[in-house]
Amino acid sequence: MMALHLLEGLIFASREPVTEAAMRDVLGRSGFEPSLVPQLLEQLAQEYQSRAVTLQKLGQSWHFRTRPEYAAALTRVIEKPRRLTRAAMETLAIIAYHQPCTRGDIETIRGVSLSQAVFDALIEERLIAPSGRKDVPGRPVLWATTARFLAKFGLENLSALPRREELILDPDLLNVPEDDAEDVAPVATS
Repeated sequence: MMALHLLEGLIFASREPVTEAAMRDVLGRSGFEPSLVPQLLEQLAQEYQSRAVTLQKLGQSWHFRTRPEYAAALTRVIEKPRRLTRAAMETLAIIAYHQPCTRGDIETIRGVSLSQAVFDALIEERLIAPSGRKDVPGRPVLWATTARFLAKFGLENLSALPRREELILDPDLLNVPEDDAEDVAPVATS
């Protein structure tokens, strides 16, 4: 039981999701069998199934998250994080789907130049990070998403991103003739 509590405390106290490798290291240094990590994580996830907080896997890392059904009540008391601009979200989506990519790649795909403020916001939020340099003249920096990107959007890994084809609006689904599809906008209901 002590190993379970140690693992729970480690995940709870960490600001970022905790890797399974780090968990094995902490257990090993504390005199517990590192190979117990998967079994302990399963037990911990079971214990948190009926609580307001859930244990969530992101890639090979784990963290606690508040259940989505409590979000509306908690947003009134917890400071909302800074929202990203449309340009930042477009840039982030391009990086997520085309990573690693250069700033020039992003500008080519978006069709407009990328402002330094947009780029700085994504770096500051730790949603993107350098992942090497492209082997071309000038050796531009390659950019990729981070573990924080996965955590912010509740993704276990990049394969959990919706396929690009799923994101394209299909006019047939709306029963709208194809040439009128551009005029369709979401309608709010009360």
